[in-house]
Amino acid sequence: MFLSRSVLGFIFLSSLLLFPANSIRLFKAEDESDLFMEAPVYQNGPHCPVLAIHSVVKHGSCPQNVFFHFIASDSSLVVPTQLTRIVKSVFQSLSFKVYVFQKKLVSDLVSSSIRQALDNPLNYARIYLADLLETCIQKVIYLDSDTIVVDDIQKLWNINLTGSRTIGAPEYCNANFDKYFTSDFWSSPGFSKVFEGKRACYFNTGVMVMDLGRWRQGDYTREIEKWMRVQKDKRIYELGSLPPFLLVFGGDIEAIDHRWNQHGLGGDNLVNSCRTLHPGPVSLLHWSGKGKPWVRLDAKRPCSIDFLWAPYDLYKFHRYSRHRQLDGFRFDSL
Repeated sequence: MFLSRSVLGFIFLSSLLLFPANSIRLFKAEDESDLFMEAPVYQNGPHCPVLAIHSVVKHGSCPQNVFFHFIASDSSLVVPTQLTRIVKSVFQSLSFKVYVFQKKLVSDLVSSSIRQALDNPLNYARIYLADLLETCIQKVIYLDSDTIVVDDIQKLWNINLTGSRTIGAPEYCNANFDKYFTSDFWSSPGFSKVFEGKRACYFNTGVMVMDLGRWRQGDYTREIEKWMRVQKDKRIYELGSLPPFLLVFGGDIEAIDHRWNQHGLGGDNLVNSCRTLHPGPVSLLHWSGKGKPWVRLDAKRPCSIDFLWAPYDLYKFHRYSRHRQLDGFRFDSL
């Protein structure tokens, strides 16, 4: 039997997290529970009022408050029952639920982008969270699967979305916002007026605090779908699922401290584009970009930053060291 190592991102709601699943590599195994090491049991401290996964529960002050929602594609080689068994075998005390994302929801809406990986329908699952999750779920945190959290996720959860804001995320107003859309978009008053009167800045959709109640009230899934249909007809952007988020929410984001998304770590050492940590404090590391740490580590061609990922990877058959030192500190201490 072949199994795919499946990861994507997750959501957190006071006691809730989501982790969509996307095929990353194939394994041949008779028993998928033999593929991963069992994680330690993490328990709440006495101060807790109530009762990508390993890093969240390891650093959480109230890990038993965390409930993970996994979203698996209906075309994934790992079916929901297999994913459930794998997660239970690794995190025996974890509370979670597996949902199935039907790629037909976006198959007619997704247009080709500058990177084929961005065309995967599962990249668009975050648009449908308000539909996929139960209506009683009002607030979540979404994180991409190529992230590790090295701080207490409760701190991110406690951030308020002020006014009518639906999304909170680190903003990057020094980035060239114009480059995320084509010249045809900017030359059309009918399109570009969407940003009129707004100070729209780039934000990375791999880390978002989301108010799903407000999302449902604003029917924002349908708003994003409208822009995806425009894209199919007019080609107004090149970069997958990010631009329609910018079109709907740009200029109306709750700005979160940059420590919660040290992104862009997916530079590839094969083309001499390895990244280092940005200056300042770090609460979350994000390997956005083409290069993924598990791939480079397995291939024995890692960037230095990839050894920060290693202590959190519970796959049994890696050949890289989990305790390698770099720049004077141990990565398993994060």
